[in-house]
Amino acid sequence: MPTTWLFDLDNTLHDASYAAFGPTTEAMTAYIVEHLEMPAVDANALRLQYWKRYGATLLGLVRHHGVKASHFLEETHQLPGLEQRLRMSAHDRAALKRLPGRKFILTNAPRSYTLRVLDTLRLTGLFDGIISIDDMTMFSQHRPKPDARMLRHVAARLKTRPSRCVLVEDTLDHQRSARRVGMRTVWMQRYLRAAIHAPGECIKVGIHPCPKPAYVCARINRIQALRSIWCIRDDNSD
Repeated sequence: MPTTWLFDLDNTLHDASYAAFGPTTEAMTAYIVEHLEMPAVDANALRLQYWKRYGATLLGLVRHHGVKASHFLEETHQLPGLEQRLRMSAHDRAALKRLPGRKFILTNAPRSYTLRVLDTLRLTGLFDGIISIDDMTMFSQHRPKPDARMLRHVAARLKTRPSRCVLVEDTLDHQRSARRVGMRTVWMQRYLRAAIHAPGECIKVGIHPCPKPAYVCARINRIQALRSIWCIRDDNSD
């Protein structure tokens, strides 16, 4: 059974702290101001509170305010000028093309945004499929990363075992959940400094100067490094 790679998108395949996180944070706050009719300061605090509590501001707004998920995602990810700000390493692009196994995007971003990023960075044809937040639903509820039940469901949907999946991701909370269900984990650190200093939604939970956590199988700064670790031994599994 071939390795199934699950790649996060933002701050894993491209520099989202530079291209998208700031405008997205502003759009989310503006959405709360308009639709929940509260001052900008309170809206920003609520956005951050829900992000910390649920892993995504969207979940708090849906659960506590009846916000329609599709409307929120559409309104907050229009991001004028996004294509001009996108950037990634050409070497990473070439390494993705050569990487053996099946490759999927697994992102908490909406599909429309994901397609814009992949098309602009000329990555679309390199992946076997996209699993975006639009697809991460169970029992009619959104369950984005780091929901462990959703990660198990993703493996089943792709007709593979969790132990044959490798999650390449910049956010440690997501890797912790992936490891818990038996997936291999690779911590992408290329854009960590930018993520630490970016505001609001782009602050990554668990990022701090520390040794590699036990639930991280490997850490990398470039996609090219995956070729040398893609057959991580089964005896690394818990």
